[in-house]
Formats: sequence, structure tokens, C-alpha cells
Amino acid sequence: MEKLKVLTDSKLILLYQEGNHDALEILLKKHRDKIFGFIYSKVKKQELTEDLFQDTVFKIVRTLKSGKYIEEGKFLPWVIRIAHNITIDYFRKNNKMKKVYETEEFSMFDILQDSGLNAEKQMIRGQMIKKIRELIELLPEEQKLVLKLRIYEELSFQEISDKTGVSINTALGRMRYALINLRKIIEKKKINFLE
Repeated sequence: MEKLKVLTDSKLILLYQEGNHDALEILLKKHRDKIFGFIYSKVKKQELTEDLFQDTVFKIVRTLKSGKYIEEGKFLPWVIRIAHNITIDYFRKNNKMKKVYETEEFSMFDILQDSGLNAEKQMIRGQMIKKIRELIELLPEEQKLVLKLRIYEELSFQEISDKTGVSINTALGRMRYALINLRKIIEKKKINFLE
């Protein structure tokens, strides 16, 4: 068992898939604190964290046993993604996350700007950002560029104007149309940001 402790994640995974259960134990012990800490940061309850950690381990074992895991040297990010999904599923099943649709009273951009979010709202925000990034890719190139420069790079309209070689009014117009078109896409597709 001591010899196994010096092996890489990749080697431990391979050994486990070949039937060495000690390899899995070492692999999980090695990353336990990071996985546990990640889950705890979202739910803030010890007992619940332990339950979700066990669910995460169960999913890891099932995936490794089935041979569906593809080793790319990214075991920990893969496990954290599993933990994240299991935590979101928990919130959904327990109705702790409400379905979120774009309406006149609520804009997806309201929650994206909010920095004082609790764990539940942070998870909603993460889901929304992912969906919005996908939707932005559907916009015409000029609108997409202005929107990305404004939201992701946080450039002023003057800076966007300088960078793209268009007037400030054109940059503002493109931003306006980008937002209008995004809302139209959301309404047309009846997008729920948490699905």
C-alpha cells in the first residue's frame, strides 16, 4: 500500500481498473479534502456535505468500473465537475433552486452582476453563465464581439470603439441589438437557465 502512495492519479486509476481496490482508496484519500471542501463551500452543512461526497464517490466508482472514464491527466477537475453536478441535482430535487426564466421583472443580467450571492445563487449564476455563453455564440459576429468585449473584458464603450474601429454610437447600437436578440432567442427557445 505504501508503494502506491507515490503513483500518479493515472497509474492509480489504471491499477484500480485492473482490480486493485487499494489504488482507489489512495486516490480518494489524496483528493478527499479538495472534493469535500468544494462541496462544503456550496452547501455549508457538514452532514449534507458528507452525503453528497458519498454520492460523488459512488459516481466516480461507477464510471471507473464501467470503463467510461478517459484518462487525460485531469482526474481532479473531472471529480470536481461530478461533485458540482451532484450538488446541483440535490438543490433541484429539493426545490431549493427555482426554475429561472427571463421575464420583464427578472433579467438574467441582474443575477450575473450580483457579487453578494449565497451558495444556491452562486450555483444558479454558474449555470446561467454557461447557458449565456452558448447563446452569445448564436449572435451575429459584430454583436457578439461588442457583447464579449463589454461583459467579459469589461471595456468601456470608448475602448470598444477604439478596439473595433467603429464609432461609440455604433458600438452602443450593436450592444443594444445584441441584448434584444439574446432576449428573443431566450423567448423563442423558452430557455430555462437551470436545465
